[in-house]
Amino acid sequence: MLLLLFHLDRDLYGLDAAQIVEVVPLIQLKQIPQAPRGVAGVFNYRGTLTPVIDLCELTLGRPCQRRLSTRVILAQYPVGETEKRLLGLMAERVTETTRKQASDFAPAGVTVDATPYLGRVAADARGIIQLVEIKNLLPVALRDALFREIAEADLCLSSK
Repeated sequence: MLLLLFHLDRDLYGLDAAQIVEVVPLIQLKQIPQAPRGVAGVFNYRGTLTPVIDLCELTLGRPCQRRLSTRVILAQYPVGETEKRLLGLMAERVTETTRKQASDFAPAGVTVDATPYLGRVAADARGIIQLVEIKNLLPVALRDALFREIAEADLCLSSK
């Protein structure tokens, strides 16, 4: 599988490129007042209002640093059995890809209930790479709130 790599502080993480639509530079987001922790805002991606989650805020408790290598990764997020919606993932040091076989990955050895999106790990010359499971990234309440609001906004935009 092809992985898009990024960092959270010193640690290396990967996303399955099959779930990624596009990687865009850090863009100006519409801030949502009193949004839940980790929600960086929304932006209009080719006519679709797209929520953006700050992976640093979600996992480390601090916002992503604004660097040239900070990017918004647009991924397909499953919101039902068959439906997928765009979700932006802001991450730091989004600079490379690598190929790994599924068999290269093993359980991390530690399971944390608060981070069900952190998956299996593999080692290479860069260190340990941990998979991020997009489908497990958002708590159910946040997922429902984000995509319900976006769906309603899309209906308003399309009716104009």
